[in-house]
Amino acid sequence: MSRYLNNAAAIAWLAASVGVSPPASAQSNPFRTVDGWLHTPSGRTLGSVSSVSADAGGNVWIAERCGANDCSMNDAVAPILRADSAGRVLATFGAGMFAFPHGIYVDPDGNVWVTDARAGNGSGHRVIKFDAKGRVLLTLGTAGVAGGGPDHFNGPTGVAVAPNGDVFVTDGHETDSNNRVVKFTSAGKFIREWGRSGSAPGEFLVPHAIALDSRGRVFVADRDNNRVQIFDQEGKFLDQWTQFGRPSGLFITADDTLIVSDNQSNTARHPGWTRGIRIGSARDGVVRAFIPDPDFDPSRDQETGAHGIAADSGGHIYGAEVWSQTVKKYEPR
Repeated sequence: MSRYLNNAAAIAWLAASVGVSPPASAQSNPFRTVDGWLHTPSGRTLGSVSSVSADAGGNVWIAERCGANDCSMNDAVAPILRADSAGRVLATFGAGMFAFPHGIYVDPDGNVWVTDARAGNGSGHRVIKFDAKGRVLLTLGTAGVAGGGPDHFNGPTGVAVAPNGDVFVTDGHETDSNNRVVKFTSAGKFIREWGRSGSAPGEFLVPHAIALDSRGRVFVADRDNNRVQIFDQEGKFLDQWTQFGRPSGLFITADDTLIVSDNQSNTARHPGWTRGIRIGSARDGVVRAFIPDPDFDPSRDQETGAHGIAADSGGHIYGAEVWSQTVKKYEPR
């Protein structure tokens, strides 16, 4: 049984559903929104919420941008929040350490990895590993300096950690940046990189999120190419899937349920596709459910809906929203 989607109702619809997602995303929505879920402390207003993760204890970790969409001008605010399953914020940290928090990932040991995708006020272009109390354990990249090679990033977006401790980072928040995946040891030693700018297999245009499945395969949200790419851990290209929309975020549960968020599709970018959260299988690529974005307007350029995505052990899905500056919680019907 899945560590994440182990709710009986969630397993039932996932096992029973069939079909590959058409652009119109005709699949049923087996989730309902939990209204008013997140309760921030008095006087604390969230900014753009970029990403979300869940730990083994049911806590939800949130990366937001210091009450705005940029921490470099408001660095007294702590952008990393830990909330319980009822939405009560229990702790915060990270004030003065970030320019543009982007990805957040809780590894199997409970450590919290955060990517900083832009530069400002001496911060940015780094990956920082914290323990659960906010103590810095490891940093990758050079603060405030964009670049390539083993010691610099240019817009790191996401992190995934393999069972042996190897660290994978997607690097390239803009189309003209590094557009690569970088692999490190658990101690931060550079191992290899793969990818370059382009649209051929193994190339990227804004690799925006990353996750590993139960077989150890590396899934990358290749956002501006409207696809999910799949690799082995040495960077060998295995497959690419376009049925999950224009992926901003992706998450894979222990039973290989693949959850992908699309907050950009419109008539100019990926026309004909509907924004929302597609839920399927990392094993066969079949999309089995769809949570639509209620704010979607294909004629507008505004990015709405979930940007980052995660699930917890109770079968709940969490969507981090940049535009509406919140985290939405979805529970099985």
